[in-house]
Amino acid sequence: MISRLKPTVGKVLSETPARLLTKAHLTPNAVTIIGLLFNIFTAWVLAIGELFIGGLLVLFSGWFDMLDGAMARMTGETTRFGAFFDSTVDRLSEAALFSGLLIFYADGDHDIEVVLIYVAIIASIMVSYTRARAEGLGLKGDVGLLARPERVVILTLGLLLSGISFALVVALWILSVGASLTALRRIIYVWQQSGKEDNS
Repeated sequence: MISRLKPTVGKVLSETPARLLTKAHLTPNAVTIIGLLFNIFTAWVLAIGELFIGGLLVLFSGWFDMLDGAMARMTGETTRFGAFFDSTVDRLSEAALFSGLLIFYADGDHDIEVVLIYVAIIASIMVSYTRARAEGLGLKGDVGLLARPERVVILTLGLLLSGISFALVVALWILSVGASLTALRRIIYVWQQSGKEDNS
């Protein structure tokens, strides 16, 4: 039953909206840019302290980020530049969201939160970079727990529960430590693969 529902859910969440955007004569790259602008707006919402609303917007922007890829597959417009552009903009979008939180916490005695956000930004970028660099070398680098979808979910939960004491701080701890460990796991995984190649 669940296996039959998965295609339906995926179609509702990505294919149907992607088809509507395609009919509106938008290109996948245009949707990527719109997604970036939406994430920048969400960062501003976080910066002014509207954390619960920001959590809802982060969840929406995470769903919106799926649409450009769905549109590209649907229209047959999958290109190497499109994949590169989408991945690059995803990094900017994620950095923008964390920067919004950084601005919010910078105004006050929140040294721990500021450090956690800074670490989370660097670690998240490293998670993506290690995979991209590995694949550029013909190796695999997609291991680890906290890829971007998981990070979006954790950040969203932390923001939606921000009314509860320490909920967002706990989410930031999970993001900073988890993303760091994920990047380290990918480095080790690539090292193991390259070691096998050297010995073959």
